Amino acid sequence: MSFLLLSFMTVQAQSKKTVKADAFYESGEMIKAAEYYKKALTKAKTRPEKGYITFQIGECYRRINQSKEAEKWYKQAVRYKHTNPATVLYLADALRMNMNLEEAKLQYQEYIAIAPEDPRGEMGLKAAMEVEKWINNPTRYVVNNESFLNTRQSDYSPSFRKTNDEVYLTSSREGSTGSIVNTASGEIFADIYFAKLDKKGKWSIPQAMNENINTEFDEGTPSFNTKGTVMYFTRCQLSDSINACAIYSSKRQGNDWAAPTLEFLLPDSTVSFGHPCISPDELTLYFVAEMKDGKGGKDIWKVYRSTENGKWGEPTNMGLPVNTPGDEMYPTIKNDGVFYFASNYHIGLGGLDIFKLQKMEDGSFGVVNMGVPINSSADDFSIVFSPGEEKGFFSSTRSEGSKGSDDIWNFELPPLIFKLTGEVIDENTEQKLIGVKVKLTGSNGTIFEAVTDNEGKFSFKLQNNTDYLVVTTKDNYLNGKARETTKGLNNDKTIQVVIPMAPFAKPIELPNILYDFNDWKLRPESMVSLDLLVETLKENPTVVIELASHTDSRGTDEKNDTLSYRRANSVVEFLISKGIDSDRLVAKGYGEKMPKIVDAKLRRQYDFLPIGKNMDEDFINSLPETQREQAHQINRRTEFKVISSDFKPKK
Repeated sequence: MSFLLLSFMTVQAQSKKTVKADAFYESGEMIKAAEYYKKALTKAKTRPEKGYITFQIGECYRRINQSKEAEKWYKQAVRYKHTNPATVLYLADALRMNMNLEEAKLQYQEYIAIAPEDPRGEMGLKAAMEVEKWINNPTRYVVNNESFLNTRQSDYSPSFRKTNDEVYLTSSREGSTGSIVNTASGEIFADIYFAKLDKKGKWSIPQAMNENINTEFDEGTPSFNTKGTVMYFTRCQLSDSINACAIYSSKRQGNDWAAPTLEFLLPDSTVSFGHPCISPDELTLYFVAEMKDGKGGKDIWKVYRSTENGKWGEPTNMGLPVNTPGDEMYPTIKNDGVFYFASNYHIGLGGLDIFKLQKMEDGSFGVVNMGVPINSSADDFSIVFSPGEEKGFFSSTRSEGSKGSDDIWNFELPPLIFKLTGEVIDENTEQKLIGVKVKLTGSNGTIFEAVTDNEGKFSFKLQNNTDYLVVTTKDNYLNGKARETTKGLNNDKTIQVVIPMAPFAKPIELPNILYDFNDWKLRPESMVSLDLLVETLKENPTVVIELASHTDSRGTDEKNDTLSYRRANSVVEFLISKGIDSDRLVAKGYGEKMPKIVDAKLRRQYDFLPIGKNMDEDFINSLPETQREQAHQINRRTEFKVISSDFKPKK
């Protein structure tokens, strides 16, 4: 009982000293409120009173997006042990926005401990852990300040009227219709401006819209139907019937705009509506409001009508996964139907981030962060796309590169750049091959040709989402081949390939052609290598080859000759079964007569073999016993070589 009485007396005492600041705060005049709270702080005596005032100052700066100032005052409130748990949460948020990530994580953990039921703690901690990952792995978007459209005052919420050469925006720049300072922002009331793109690709100086649209009050956040004939916008004014922000529409008349009409008004005229976004079919209007039955904070709502000129129905909350206990604002729809919005609750870098609603693999819809560099630790919001293109504008309060507080930034997703570079080599000598014809065939029907240069190299530009076949041809060589693809690649890439070509002059060993002891039937493991030989013969339809099988030196000559021939012939029979003309195939059994000669490739596999050595029986017997079986295995091989290249396939 005495504790409750003491708490009540403390609040009463501090409210007497801060009543004026509280009044400004409640009316949304944050600049004035912060000024009077600071005056009250100089007279405050108790820690609870100082804690309350410093927290309120932090709140003022948080609400006008000055995160560095907010961090400073929230820290003071924490030192004064202010009892509102949100002090710790908002301090963590400010630290995250200011990129003090490690300290932010500690504060989120503290908040989770004191308010475990509030999901904002877990969400914030997860976001702080993700930020570093996003910064180190930016998307391919290129972002720049659109300086021609910006001033030192707030410029935001751009919107294309019909095409990408006419843009409308909200601005508090000097020369606006209203000259009264908005004490909530510290700037004069905003107006809607428009600018056009000239033939040189430069924006004209933004011009204020006519007096039908701009008034002494706030106007902004324009949105257009796809024809560019109707504009929806927000107007905040005080009148007998309206005491808040409301959504209006204006129709295009010639080169100007008609007097606007109020779109809809609920019984409670103090509820503010803003940030309109009309659907492509003009039957759904999305907007932002803070109403009962919402998810918390500002939510995105929608109203429907049956015809373009029909009456709007009752507002419906968009619900999950878009709306959260935080603020969701600035809805927009890209021409392909994808829905975008800004939120300060979904996992992001800090403040407002831009998100899109995306269909997931399981068929449900999920919220996806647009990532760096479109999002930053500041407020990023109100994205709009140039019709039919992956570029456009968005708004941001980021400081680096900006001209004022809120600025308009352009963004563009440059086309992916893929390149194929390669070299062609002799399979046996590994020497670069000059003058090789290289043919690139894409799955999209494109065909390009090149010739290797003096270093045996070639290069091609590749297209996105395409499979490619590379074929190399040269006299007295079997055709070379490589397959590459750009499917599934999300970043620029140079693909490098080395294509070996087998010369006619030297035998080519078929790896893994295996038989059981003293048998000539092919084992299943041999089929992979033989299938590749089938493919090679089909790609080189004019060659005739000799299939040669060799044994090791153990056993009689007669037995080895017979066994090797039967093994070579088993390969021929397999190739015939796969459709290869028998006239292109000659079986030879060499027994132990042609031991392997060690080359560089074999040396890399077996470092005890000297290059150029004939692996005859005398040499093998000179090896340590542990190496002899390996040497015998090397001699037991099946090879093919081209003996003619003028075969004429049968029609």
